[in-house]
Amino acid sequence: MTATHPTALAALDAEVVSCRRCPRLVAWRESVAELRRRAYADEPYWGRPLAGFGDAEARVVVLGLAPAAHGGNRTGRVFTGDRSGDWLYGALYRAGLANQPTSTHVGDGLELRGCRVTAAVRCAPPANRPTPEERDTCGPWLDAELQELAAASVIVALGGFAWDAGLRSLHRLGFAVPRPRPAFGHGREATLRRHATGHPLTLLGCYHVSQQNTFTGRLTEVMLDEVFGRALALAAR
Repeated sequence: MTATHPTALAALDAEVVSCRRCPRLVAWRESVAELRRRAYADEPYWGRPLAGFGDAEARVVVLGLAPAAHGGNRTGRVFTGDRSGDWLYGALYRAGLANQPTSTHVGDGLELRGCRVTAAVRCAPPANRPTPEERDTCGPWLDAELQELAAASVIVALGGFAWDAGLRSLHRLGFAVPRPRPAFGHGREATLRRHATGHPLTLLGCYHVSQQNTFTGRLTEVMLDEVFGRALALAAR
C-alpha cells in the first residue's frame, strides 16, 4: 500500500455521507431521524450514512456491522451514543488507542490514536440486519477506505457479518483469501497477503459489542481487552 493522504480520506468520507444507493436503507434511516425516540425527541438526528472515524495513519482498524438507529444514526459518528459504543471506546481507551473512554456526541473531544473505526454498511438498517445486496452495494466504500489506510496491518472484525465483509473487501483489493475461507470465531486470526506486494494484513475476530452479547456475558471486558491486546501485538510486528 502507498502512503496515506489525509485529504484523500477526508474526500472519501464526504462522498460516503452523501450516498443514497440503497433505497430501503435511505428510507429507514430518514424515517428514524424524523420520528425519533422519545428519549431524544429534542435532539437533531444525523439520518445519513456514516463515514469512518479515527486516525488516518491507523495500524488497527475496527470493522463493525452498521450504525445503530438511535446511536450513530442519531449522533453522526460510528459507535457513538449507545451501549455498544460505551463498550468499544472503553476498550480502546484501556488499550491506549483512544484519549477518553466515552463517545457521546460529535465534538465531545474523542480522538483515536493509531486506530480507525468503521462499518461494513454505512446506514442504519431495519432490525440491525442489512441484506447481502446492501452489503455488496456498500462494499466499494470499505474497499476505498482500506485502500487509503496504508498503515493498517490489523482489522478487528466485530461479528461474523463484519468478518465476511472484511474478507470480501480484501479479496477485491488483491489479497489472497485461503480456501476454504477462514470461518469467524472470537479471537480467530486470518493473515492474508496482497498478491502484488506481499503486504500482510491480519483479520482478527471478536464477538460484536452488542447488548445481546455484553448483557449475556458472551462477551466480557476481559475478552474484549484481550482482543485489542492481541491487535496491538500484531500491529507492532
